[in-house]
Amino acid sequence: MLKTLYTRLALGLFVLLIAVGLVYSSISLYSLREYNASLNQELNRDLAKKLVQDRNLVYEGRLDEKALKELFSLYMTINPSIEIYLLDLDGKILSYSADPDKIKRNRVSMAPIRTLLADMTAYPVLGDDPRSHDRQKVFSVTEVPSADAPEGYLYVVLRGEEYDAAEWLARSDHFIEMSAWAVTISLVFGMLAGLAVFRLLTRRLRQLTGLVEQFENTGMSHQPHQTWQQQRPVTRDEIDYLGVTFDHMAQRIACQIDELQEKDALRRRLVAQVSHDLRTPLASMQGYVESLRLKRDKLSVAEQERFLDIALDEGRRLSHLVDELFELAALEAREKKPAPEPFAPAELIHDVAHKHAPEAEKKQVNLALSGPTSLPLAYGDLGMTERVLDNLISNAITYSPEGGSVDLAMSADPHWLTVSVADSGPGVSEQDLPHIFDAFYRGSARNASGHAGLGLAIAKRIMDLQGGHIEAHNREARGAVFIIRLPLHQAA
Repeated sequence: MLKTLYTRLALGLFVLLIAVGLVYSSISLYSLREYNASLNQELNRDLAKKLVQDRNLVYEGRLDEKALKELFSLYMTINPSIEIYLLDLDGKILSYSADPDKIKRNRVSMAPIRTLLADMTAYPVLGDDPRSHDRQKVFSVTEVPSADAPEGYLYVVLRGEEYDAAEWLARSDHFIEMSAWAVTISLVFGMLAGLAVFRLLTRRLRQLTGLVEQFENTGMSHQPHQTWQQQRPVTRDEIDYLGVTFDHMAQRIACQIDELQEKDALRRRLVAQVSHDLRTPLASMQGYVESLRLKRDKLSVAEQERFLDIALDEGRRLSHLVDELFELAALEAREKKPAPEPFAPAELIHDVAHKHAPEAEKKQVNLALSGPTSLPLAYGDLGMTERVLDNLISNAITYSPEGGSVDLAMSADPHWLTVSVADSGPGVSEQDLPHIFDAFYRGSARNASGHAGLGLAIAKRIMDLQGGHIEAHNREARGAVFIIRLPLHQAA
C-alpha cells in the first residue's frame, strides 16, 4: 500500500497538515491571548486611577483605609474578574481584595509597574500575579495618595482568578469546539486539494512508469509503442527531462541489444567460418602425414618430398591464419594500439614495393609506382601502415593474372596522404563490395587462393585506429582499386 509514490505523498501531506494545524492552533491561541491582554489593558489602563477618584480613597491627602476595605468588598461582589492590591513603594503587598489563602506572594516586581507608569500606551505589560509564583498578568496601577507624593500603589490585576476560570470554561467548550471544527474543515479541504494536486503532478510519472514497464516487458529489445516525445507537454521540467532521457536511453538500449544480437550472430558465423578454415589445412596436413606414414615404403623419395612440402605449406597457411586471428582479436579488443608519429610516406611506399618486387616478378606481374617522390610527412603508426600496404600489395599480386600489373599511386592534399593500390584481376562483384572489409569475407570472384578474408578486416581496423580511411571500388576496365588515406603531420 505504501509502495507507490502517490500513497507516500498523501501520507506525507496528511502528517504535514496535522503539524500545520497544531502549529496554527498554538499560534492562534497565543495570538488571541496576546490580543485579549492588550485589549483588556488598553480598556482598563486608567481603572486604578478612577477607582481612587470615584471611591474617594484619598481623604485630606492620605489614603482612607476604611474606604479601601469597602472597595475590596464591593468589587469582589460586583466585578470578581479583577483583584485589587495595595503596595508600598517597594512593591510589598500591604492589603488586597483576594482570598488570603490563595496569595502566594508578599511582594511584586516594580519593573513592570514603572514601565507602565512611564508609558501608559506600552501594552501589553505583564506584572506579577500575587496568586502564583511565576504567572504574570495584565494590570492597571496608579500612585496613592497622589503622583506628586506617592506613598504606595493601587495595583489592579485585570484578569484575576475568577476571570481565568470563566475564560477556561468558555474556551474549553465553545471556543475549542469552534476551533476544532475550523481546523478539521481546513485540514480536510487541504487534504483533498493536496491529493488532487498530487494526482495531477504524478500523472506523468505514472505514464513514465507504464512506459518503463512496457519497455521491460519487451525484453528491452523494442522501444515502447508510445514514446515520451509523443506524450511530452509543452512545459519542460524535471519529469519531462526524465522522460526524454528515458526515451533516449531506451532507444540506445534497444539499438545496443540489436547490435549485440547481430554481433552474436556474426560471432557464431565467425566461429563456424574459423572452424572451417582451420579444419581445412589441418585435415590436409593430417591426410598427407598419415599417407606418408602408411605408404612410406611404397613412395619414392620425390613423392615423399612432395608430401612433406604440401604438409609444410598447409602448416604455414594454418600458422598465418592463426596469426591473423590473434592480430584481429588484439585490434578489436584495443590491446594493440597505434603509436602515431611523423614519417616520410614516399620512403615507406618505396620500401614496401621493393619488398614485394620478387613476388611480383615470380608471378610475372608488373609492379609500378607513380607519384611525387617528395611528399609531406604523414602522421600515423609506421609499422601498422606498413602492415596495411603489405596486405593490399600482396592481395593485388595474388589476384592479378600472369602478365598483369599492379599500380601504386601516391599523392597528397593539404590535409591527407592518399595511396592507391590497383590490380588487374577479376574485381569485386557489386553485391560483395559493401562487405569486403568484413572478417572472413571471400568474394565469389576473388577466392581462388582460399584466403580466409582476415587481411582486409585487419587493414580496416588499423586505419580506423589511426584516424585514417580505407575504401575499395572496381576499376572501369578491369580489376579493383584500394585507397587508403592518412592525416598529414601538422607542424606546431
